[in-house]
Amino acid sequence: MPDAAASEAQLQTSRFKVPGEGNSAAISVATMVTLIVLWFLITNMGWVKPLFLPSPQAVIQQFYEYLTGSANDKTLLQHSAASISRVSVAFALAVVTAVPIGIAMGMSRVARGIFDPPIELYRPLPPLAYLPLIIIWFGIDELPKVLLIFLGSFAPLAMAARSGMKSASQEQINAAYSMGASYGQVIRHVILPSALPDILTGMRIAIGFGWSTLVAAEMVAANVGLGQMVLNASNFLRTDIVIMGIIVIGVVAYLFDLFMRWVERKLVPWKGRT
Repeated sequence: MPDAAASEAQLQTSRFKVPGEGNSAAISVATMVTLIVLWFLITNMGWVKPLFLPSPQAVIQQFYEYLTGSANDKTLLQHSAASISRVSVAFALAVVTAVPIGIAMGMSRVARGIFDPPIELYRPLPPLAYLPLIIIWFGIDELPKVLLIFLGSFAPLAMAARSGMKSASQEQINAAYSMGASYGQVIRHVILPSALPDILTGMRIAIGFGWSTLVAAEMVAANVGLGQMVLNASNFLRTDIVIMGIIVIGVVAYLFDLFMRWVERKLVPWKGRT
């Protein structure tokens, strides 16, 4: 009887398969094509005024003009480079500060008592809530923009690193100690590798938060950047430029996420496997 029960359980397990990413690729493509076709029909049939929803042709025209530099503005490459550089600098600063602090919070109650209150205090706040204070303290140069994106990325990354420090099982730690490992070797070879998947997930979340903070950051007297381009176009009711900018921001954010997935596959290939 136990063998029969085990065989039945194994059969049920084999029937249940988690769908892979490739299985939904065709559905995702079909969904995007459907949305674009609906967008084309709605706008070209005149059901919605161009002020509220411009046609795909108008958006593509603006994309072409900004890409070639024929628009009455800086090129799309200049706007994109400025925004990507701000996010990249802020994210790099968040990684080199938040990860060690998160690790310290996971390993020491003293560090947790020091850093946990300020992180938990500002973490739920939207960036626009403390943007005026940052302007008062640091002016309107590049520093407040980078600082705002840094703060948006710091908290989720620190919390992910702290949570990851609990991933190693007590059996793994005891086994390392029984083999003569020192405290530092246990942290380096047991705890940190176990925490790495959570840290990388936190990096993906953090860069998303930082990129979403971009528009608020570029409200601080920026003269170049994707967020500034969108905000400036909205002041003149240029919905076609606004939608073009939103699409570019979304595509760049998706490329960031793809890069982080690639890093995750290279550094923690065992994640998600049993």
